[in-house]
Amino acid sequence: MEVQFAPLRPWDEFLLGSARFAQPDFRDLVKWNNRVISNLLYYQSNYLAMAVGIFIVIGFMNPLEIILGGAVVVLIFMGSMWASENKAAIGHFKRHYPTMFVLTILLMSYFFISIIGGVMVFLLGITLPILLMFVHASLRLRNLKNKFENKMEEVGLKKSPMGIFLHALGQEQEHLSKFADMLAAQNKD
Repeated sequence: MEVQFAPLRPWDEFLLGSARFAQPDFRDLVKWNNRVISNLLYYQSNYLAMAVGIFIVIGFMNPLEIILGGAVVVLIFMGSMWASENKAAIGHFKRHYPTMFVLTILLMSYFFISIIGGVMVFLLGITLPILLMFVHASLRLRNLKNKFENKMEEVGLKKSPMGIFLHALGQEQEHLSKFADMLAAQNKD
């Protein structure tokens, strides 16, 4: 099945005039989770546009920090992947060159501490949009079009990038139904 990008929903429907918001029922986690997933699927293009916009604004405000922070995050990720696959090489280096090993640790520590501001700016550029998406998806009430689009995704008539992402995280609607049934069974006992 071909992946289809969801259309950009009208901003009036997404956030302004006709948008309806309500506090979720925090006692019913399944219903709240279902609302979040439904809104993530339905408004995925709006969320992507919002995230890119926030990242660009933060990047314009602090361009050097966002570049350095992104580079450090990528280097840490790549370094951890390399270290997990080459533990023997690190142990060999540590045993045969203990002074160089300590100096390397000290230099890396100094490097990371000196650019921690850039890392924080980069992480803000990533986490702020995620936080805003979660808050919006939690508060936004679903409408009939939202429910219809989600059913099409659920039965496999349509596949979207957010649907693939949620599937990879194990957040499909049928898993939520099974989880709700399990919780209901436990509450009866």
